Amino acid sequence: MDSQDFSAQAPAPSRGGPKNHPSGGTSRGVVHENTPHTTHFTVVGNHLAQHGELSLTAIGLATHIQSLPAGSPVDIRSLADRFPEGTARIAGGLRELETHGYLRRGKERTASGRVVTRTVSCNQPDRTGAGRGTRPRPEPPPRRTGNQDRSKIPRRRPQNRPDAPARRAETGPEKRARWPERQAQSLWTRPPGNAPHRSDQRERPRRKALSAVPAPAYATPDLLRTAVGVLSGLRQGDPRLLISAAEAEHLAPGVVAWLERELPPEAIHQALTSGLPREPLYRPAALLAHRLTARLPPLPPFRPPEERPPPPYPLHNCDTCDRAYRGPEPGKCTSCRTKETHGQLTT
Repeated sequence: MDSQDFSAQAPAPSRGGPKNHPSGGTSRGVVHENTPHTTHFTVVGNHLAQHGELSLTAIGLATHIQSLPAGSPVDIRSLADRFPEGTARIAGGLRELETHGYLRRGKERTASGRVVTRTVSCNQPDRTGAGRGTRPRPEPPPRRTGNQDRSKIPRRRPQNRPDAPARRAETGPEKRARWPERQAQSLWTRPPGNAPHRSDQRERPRRKALSAVPAPAYATPDLLRTAVGVLSGLRQGDPRLLISAAEAEHLAPGVVAWLERELPPEAIHQALTSGLPREPLYRPAALLAHRLTARLPPLPPFRPPEERPPPPYPLHNCDTCDRAYRGPEPGKCTSCRTKETHGQLTT
């Protein structure tokens, strides 16, 4: 008995039968109307078209790449110009095809010395993993069972230290008696400068969060950018006032509250950098948060808005002397109206 060929053309169903109608018969799925292709077609396997782990974008990219002639560009930018999907989705689809063996990409150097990417499209998935950059996983070590001989298991050899017996012998009162000597030795070996010792790092408490800063009435993006510029410029006046980006983001609303009180950035810089202590500043952001709160100036006095004068009348040309004059409506200028009125009164 011959094997069944799924790629063979199905016989044309009768148009009057109930199985060909979408609402008739027992089948409610898709109805295929196949027409044989003689030119301009590409054979795609069902293992790709019906893949259970690939996304629809990856399946469409694989089908499109397999239909292209050899030498066609299939880089991310060329595919993004061809399809409406963005570069991120196309790059993800190519990674899926490379993971499942439908695509292989590698770097090669041409005769001119230029490094190019060679893409190989596989109509059958590369199940061996060649060209995908995967390394064989090392075999896990065998587990020890209860029947295994313990004498064959390698043991760690203790390090030969000359002071190991003496340390094991120090217990109880002798160990407590040597504590001041060890403490003094740690102080002598303290690194120079402000670098904390290892013992200080264990005993130092956890750093507290920065205190709250004054909240502005309305922090616009322009004011926030100005505030960050003021905070980043403090280190120019004193190198100790170097703060991180997270600390600047926390302190920026407090500087905006100062700017809302009609203070220029130069005055805020002077208020935050003047009178600093001479001791080392272990946390300059905490000092700045305190100064922004403690030295917050009061609000400026209320000034009512000034009444603006009314706008001037527009210019018009006089109907009698053709001179320009300002008035609420076109007509005659003031001189012509005065002469006309004076002439009427004289007669």
